[in-house]
Amino acid sequence: MTSQQKAKAYWKENLKYLSILLVIWFLVSYGAGILFKDLLNTIRIGGFELGFWFAQQGALYVFIILIFVYIRLMNKLDKKYGYDK
Repeated sequence: MTSQQKAKAYWKENLKYLSILLVIWFLVSYGAGILFKDLLNTIRIGGFELGFWFAQQGALYVFIILIFVYIRLMNKLDKKYGYDK
């Protein structure tokens, strides 16, 4: 595999990871906080409606978790393609 082919394969896999993580973030932030708010508001946690919780705090927690997931995936990807040096 040439250096250019390796770089293209690396970038393609990186974009796949980014797409998946961004879709998850969209579903949690926009979906749970806005689209499915009424359905989620039937569930209460700690006295707060679940739709409200996702809109206020849950999306932020998920975003932070996704950052750490992305770091882990990129470290594995760097090792796979030899960019970890």
